Amino acid sequence: MLIKIVLIILLAIVVFSLFQALIVMLKNDETAPKMSTFLGRRLIFSAIVIVFLIILLLTGVITPNSRPY
Repeated sequence: MLIKIVLIILLAIVVFSLFQALIVMLKNDETAPKMSTFLGRRLIFSAIVIVFLIILLLTGVITPNSRPY
């Protein structure tokens, strides 16, 4: 259960960072941080989620659904 909570928190951070980049893009303010900062942060957290899922699958902590239908 703790693993699912960690994954949900990481995915929420990814979505939050994406919306931060959207706000920066819409404001077009020169003093605000660059949009690439937030998009880079989103990319890093997405990579962390994928690596975390692969590690969990390889160690057998989570198992994929054998019949997806």
